[in-house]
Amino acid sequence: MVFLEVLDTYLHEMMRHEGLGDNTSPGMCTNCRTETVTRLATVRCKECFDRRLYCHTCIVSAHERMPLHRIEEWNGDYFAPSCLKSLGLRIQLGHPHGERCVNPQPAFDDTFTIVDSASVHEVSLDFCGCETAKLPIIQLLRHCLFPATSVAPRSAATFAALDHFHMLSLEGKLSAFEFWRALARTTDKTEINPPPDRYEALLRMMREWRHLLLLKRGGRCNDPAGPSGTAPGELALKCPACPHPNINLPMDWETAPAGKAWLYSLFVGIDANFRLKRKNVSSDRADPGLGRGWSYFVEEGAYQDYLKTCKEPVQKSTCNAHKAVNDATKREFKGLAASGLGTIECIRHDFKRGMSIGDLRQGERYSVMDYLFFSSLQGSAHQRLVISYDIACQWSIHLWERMSDIPPHLQLPPLPERQVAFLVPKFHLPAHITACQTSFSFNYTPGVGRTDGEAPERGWDFLNPAAGQTKEMGPGARRELLEDLMGDRNWKKTVGLGKTLLRRIKTAVATCAEQIDSHSDFEKRLGPTVVGPWRTAVEAWEADSTKPNPFASAVKTMSQHAVRLELNEEEALLLAQGKLELFHEDVTPCVLISTGLDLEEQQRTLARDISGLGLHATDRQRLNIIQRANALRNKLNMWLDHQKLYCPAAFVLHSGENSNSQSADPVAAVPTMNLWLPSSLGPRTTCPTNLREIEWKLRFAQAQDALNHIRASLQIRAGVFQQKDRFERGQRAMTRSRSVIARLQDKIDDCAERYRVARRALAALAPILNKSHESWATSLQELRDGDIRAISAGEIRETEGRRTMSWIWRVEGVAETAGQNETIHDSLRVEWCKSRARAMRWSEEVELLEEEMRRVLAFLDWKAAQWDTRAVLDGGMRTDITRGAQAYAKRQASIMRSLTREFRRTWASVPMLMSLHEPYKVFSDWDANNVDTTSPYIEVRS
Repeated sequence: MVFLEVLDTYLHEMMRHEGLGDNTSPGMCTNCRTETVTRLATVRCKECFDRRLYCHTCIVSAHERMPLHRIEEWNGDYFAPSCLKSLGLRIQLGHPHGERCVNPQPAFDDTFTIVDSASVHEVSLDFCGCETAKLPIIQLLRHCLFPATSVAPRSAATFAALDHFHMLSLEGKLSAFEFWRALARTTDKTEINPPPDRYEALLRMMREWRHLLLLKRGGRCNDPAGPSGTAPGELALKCPACPHPNINLPMDWETAPAGKAWLYSLFVGIDANFRLKRKNVSSDRADPGLGRGWSYFVEEGAYQDYLKTCKEPVQKSTCNAHKAVNDATKREFKGLAASGLGTIECIRHDFKRGMSIGDLRQGERYSVMDYLFFSSLQGSAHQRLVISYDIACQWSIHLWERMSDIPPHLQLPPLPERQVAFLVPKFHLPAHITACQTSFSFNYTPGVGRTDGEAPERGWDFLNPAAGQTKEMGPGARRELLEDLMGDRNWKKTVGLGKTLLRRIKTAVATCAEQIDSHSDFEKRLGPTVVGPWRTAVEAWEADSTKPNPFASAVKTMSQHAVRLELNEEEALLLAQGKLELFHEDVTPCVLISTGLDLEEQQRTLARDISGLGLHATDRQRLNIIQRANALRNKLNMWLDHQKLYCPAAFVLHSGENSNSQSADPVAAVPTMNLWLPSSLGPRTTCPTNLREIEWKLRFAQAQDALNHIRASLQIRAGVFQQKDRFERGQRAMTRSRSVIARLQDKIDDCAERYRVARRALAALAPILNKSHESWATSLQELRDGDIRAISAGEIRETEGRRTMSWIWRVEGVAETAGQNETIHDSLRVEWCKSRARAMRWSEEVELLEEEMRRVLAFLDWKAAQWDTRAVLDGGMRTDITRGAQAYAKRQASIMRSLTREFRRTWASVPMLMSLHEPYKVFSDWDANNVDTTSPYIEVRS
């Protein structure tokens, strides 16, 4: 490393600052050397850029405007810590700099403690005692010093220190105790002369500072009503991309057609967190908080009154045994005043909503989550809601009946046209039963785009690091700290919307085109006869969720015993027909090639069995292999005798190969013997054309048959996996299941190898027989390991929304095969519905992102106009306060307009990107004119 080469230089220069540098002793003060009396320069400032030494008088004079700098004095041996107070510096408040008060009022005991962002200072401070003097707290605030108390303050913190700690608490979740300890140690690392303990004062000042910032940023100083006129939830930062009536929605949004109305849906998510506990310390009476219900938490008094009177419904889960349902009242909460937090938030953009957070008393009870849900929507005019909850399948059942227990002012208006979709977040969905996985899926629900519903989980990740300090706080202090963190996260999300939405729309446009192309190809290959009834069924379900769900499989998967029976019957049938050992005596060209393909298959089987023999095989196992190898060699020799009658050139090649063979193991040589079928001879070797034509037809059929067996075996294996995971218990049953799965996998591997051999042969014969590439390679593509997957499985790391179906399910002939196999036909139907849903969701995502970008710009324009209005004050305040409020409002309006300009610049390429986007439409031409291509919304599910 380069640093190690100059390590000594760095160390020496750091050490040089410990002494006097080039001097052996302090000299005369260069600042006052022209005076009659010269003074010895022994003092320097640790924080000024100037590192020279000064005398006592000059250092005090230079720091009248910087009274909180730390200094050190040379004592003859080293620099010892000192302070400006000991040198005679006094801080004068209430007068311009340089003007001394005629009636100064020293602080208590002539010592005042000031907490700075770097250390703690004890200073000599004088308040102004003139007749026109302001209150001591005003004198401190005028000098950017925040008093620790409003009555006879003895200590204060600089605005810079509070702002510095505020940012550390937001970004690093630093506690006040840790910040204070850092300041105390910086002031005196030896702790021999520690500063006065002002930890409690720092806690108080920081709470007040947070509250004042909240009011200031909420525009309460620009309102004649002041803080007392704050409305519930008014101080919470709204999501600019969410729909807000009368703010960022079109004038006619309420009458939008069905094909566009879903764009104005409100997406909210519900979740609970059991890490943000609070111990049973203090109480709401002792620590009520400075602003209750003004921001993200619900108003505590009304909330507690509701919890005392509400009735908790007794409802066992009809889905899986979700702990949030069955164990809602069983969680351990001994010694806790709050067992966690419940939240309602925007799931499209991860914003916390106002009046949506509340403490959990005894777990995640329906009554608590109901109150928080309706509180977050109070005054809402949205007619369409998408609600995400990990137990939505249970919570939604009697929601509208339970609404009657909610306070009247929180209940939603009875709008008959209101439409609601209850869905389960994507990550949580696999924990539900199969019926819920299709009925409550974001992937299959129209009008939700690519929303995943997991936003609350990401929000907890930001708040959880503060759990260590909040669990020890009183209720008011805890709520204020958490609200401060939530507001900061909402603001960071706001300024990051430009990059976030741009990244999302770039991904959405590209992926939408990919999914549409994939679905179009799949649909066209299936054909109108197959797809027509499926489309009718899925559109009927989307219009009315009580109709049969087309995403649910209608065919019961084969059981383990049925699969084992089928495999054994297949082997018995092959043995009974003699196909494994049969060799034809009357050889025709067709029989010759057919037999050659059979022998090739037997060679592969023998090679696999030899490789699986192992190092410690028994004599019986070795005997079986040798007997099979000898029998196969006899068959190969007999076949070669017939081959030389039809293709002498192949016999010559085989004879030359035998003369050069020096194999030490005759058994291992049998599977590797080259049969020299027509596909192996090459274009320059003489071979009858009819033999090549026969092999072409047989190889093509062999490849198609191998694909059919792969598809069927994959579906059977998927059914066995599902049965094993859901029903098999115990070592014996699991072992049997794994045995069946292993046999199925061996069969799939054999079929894959057979297909690859057949395709290589076709590729070799095609140019010789003048077969065009398009005539066969389209339906018989190259088979990769990743292509061998079930119809409902994607590639590695592909989620359901991004999943692409393997080409083996999209080639021609699959539909015809499906007509003969009920399992494959049902799987194709479900997969077609999923493929259509993926194309539609990505198409919706593009439209939704475009609309959200428009809403963001409209919201910021509205916000800027709101601050412009706040800059016009009618009076009621002093002139100096009015000027400050106007300046602040104009600065906030400027920030909003700056964000608007930045977002427009960031999104400058979006119009061109959208010109490349083609939304989803009905691809099939046979009934395109008769199909409604709009995306209907789902009705309320009760």
